[in-house]
Amino acid sequence: MPKINLANLKVTAGRPYPMGPIVYENAVRFTIFSRHATRVWICLFEDTGDRAPVWEYEYDPQLHRTGDVWSIYVEGLREGALYKYRMDGPQTPKRFHRFNANNYLLDPYAKAFVGDIHDGTMKCVAVHDYIDWSRGHRPNTPMNQTIIYETHVRGITNHPTSGVEHRGTYRGLIEKIPYLKQLGITAVELLPIHEFGENLLGRCSLDGAIELTNYWGYSNIGFFAPAGRYAVSAVNREHLDEFREMVRDLHAADIEVILDVVFNHTSEGNAAGPTLSFRGIDNSIYYLLDAGGRYLNYSGCGNTVNCDHPLVRDFILDCLRYWVAVMHVDGFRFDLASILGRDQQGNVLEDAPLVRRIAEDPVLRDTKLIAEAWDAGGAYQVGSFGGIRWAEWNGRYRDDVRRYWRGDGGTRAAFASRITGSADIYEWAGRSPEHSINFVTAHDGYTLRDLVSYTEKHNWQNGEGNRDGSNENYSTNCGVEGPTDDPEINAERMRRQKNFIATLFTSIGVPMLLGGDEFGRTQRGNNNAYCQDNDVSWYDWSLVEKNAEIFDFTKKVIALRKAHPVFRRDHYFEGHGSAREADLIWFDVDGKAVDWLSKDLTLGCRVHAEHNGYVALCILFNPTRREVRFQVPMGTWKVVIDTGQPAPEDCPGDTSTRMRTRDVDVLPVSMVVLAEDTHKGGAGSPGT
Repeated sequence: MPKINLANLKVTAGRPYPMGPIVYENAVRFTIFSRHATRVWICLFEDTGDRAPVWEYEYDPQLHRTGDVWSIYVEGLREGALYKYRMDGPQTPKRFHRFNANNYLLDPYAKAFVGDIHDGTMKCVAVHDYIDWSRGHRPNTPMNQTIIYETHVRGITNHPTSGVEHRGTYRGLIEKIPYLKQLGITAVELLPIHEFGENLLGRCSLDGAIELTNYWGYSNIGFFAPAGRYAVSAVNREHLDEFREMVRDLHAADIEVILDVVFNHTSEGNAAGPTLSFRGIDNSIYYLLDAGGRYLNYSGCGNTVNCDHPLVRDFILDCLRYWVAVMHVDGFRFDLASILGRDQQGNVLEDAPLVRRIAEDPVLRDTKLIAEAWDAGGAYQVGSFGGIRWAEWNGRYRDDVRRYWRGDGGTRAAFASRITGSADIYEWAGRSPEHSINFVTAHDGYTLRDLVSYTEKHNWQNGEGNRDGSNENYSTNCGVEGPTDDPEINAERMRRQKNFIATLFTSIGVPMLLGGDEFGRTQRGNNNAYCQDNDVSWYDWSLVEKNAEIFDFTKKVIALRKAHPVFRRDHYFEGHGSAREADLIWFDVDGKAVDWLSKDLTLGCRVHAEHNGYVALCILFNPTRREVRFQVPMGTWKVVIDTGQPAPEDCPGDTSTRMRTRDVDVLPVSMVVLAEDTHKGGAGSPGT
């Protein structure tokens, strides 16, 4: 940290924009918003651990305030200066204000933080916005070619088996880039990397041996700042550079970076929570409050950000622009995005100004925008969130695909719609399959291995009496709860994992794979591991070799998706024309048209050759516990996927044998994908 020569400090008036600290060669301008504060102090600190400032300066409202913006220019300061604010004003919670001049406050626009939020030593760092991007490029992967890998910066490399030098860090993720390339990933979607205020949760795991932490990080306090805890070094500004190095190296590998952003609440929590920043700066502007000044809680985390207020909208837009323009990220996944569209009374707006503004912002124009289109207050907007610029986590895809493969009755029609892009959800609004982010598992819930190993959640280690987490997961344990040595049960679990992987990557839409599912990562039945910063959540890389069969299968299926244009189509099937000419036809096991009112669950479809690079496909699904024989369209076929077979027959590739038959056997709880053998005049060719 640069030492402060107090005798050299000179204060003059600043200017009211842009917000935050602006660093000059020998000065720093400090600019902050507060409408209702009556007094504002800037506080400078010498060292990270200092609890008292070495210098304070009170803004003069006559000289240093323009409208609601307070700004001064301090000569004699350099980059790396540590600072916080104090503010005074009305202390009337029933009138929505919570000012306290004794609180040191973090700057919402700070680009870096150092210190510990829990012991009161966290401070803002004044930094430049620079890095040399001249050697970098943006992949700009089209949405229909995108394959998302959802992961956690710390969790992916913090296990002792990770094999990286810098475990649990941005640089550790850099070391895993060759692995991601090998797998076929085009984008990483990172759980929150922003500085978050709530880390220690104040309780222990069930056995009392582990102090629980907010591992996921959905508790922001520094919306512009990458978290220092994920850096090799975070003494001053190094964590910014390490984050940018990660982005640059991922881009060099043609992998995009999508950030999970949390604009729906902050770590200040409810009225009993700490005053860290927003609450002490202007509580009535930043949060949704009822008529009595109480926090409205549509996030489930104690407070709700007032996203409909114009000043808060500006803050969010400034933040998004910063991550795109300065940090070069490629997109955002908005946690509990329905809150972005709630008005100041909490009502969900039909055409929310902030949602529309993000979509139309010129700086964000080329970024990927993905909404988790629901919130904890009951809003559910899958299929109707934000218009054509917004893609959505398709929660209905997850549920319908899980229920179908579990064998739930009456799910065949919904399953057919999900795997063909969910036209019933999106087409009515002029949207396309690219708006559907398809996923079977995500950080919030079971891993894929646990989805086929548990019927009940096992969240006791979270210290909440197993009350947290979803009670309905549409899962199956195949006969035994949890791990087993039974070879038949383990074989069925392997088939089921393959079914989900094969379904995901042969579905129309944008696939998202939960990190570690490709090699059987388990959370031991915990479906809400938000507080498990330990081997419950960390990726055990020894499983790549132990579960090589599912790992190799996943790689091959991703490669198959990339090889067949139909899986990347950006428009829906029409189904018009004769059975021979239609782009897609559905058929039952007897080869006849599907009776969608039937209770039968087996299902087949054929994609016309002209819609798949002149290679016809047949896909056959059998979620039942009996072997079935499908009659498929006549042609010369080869098997490219058979989840009922062990490796390497499960995805045989070029070794697949040709067959000219209409009868194809599909084993219980499995699926088969057939590709036309174009070397022998296959289906769809003249005369067949």
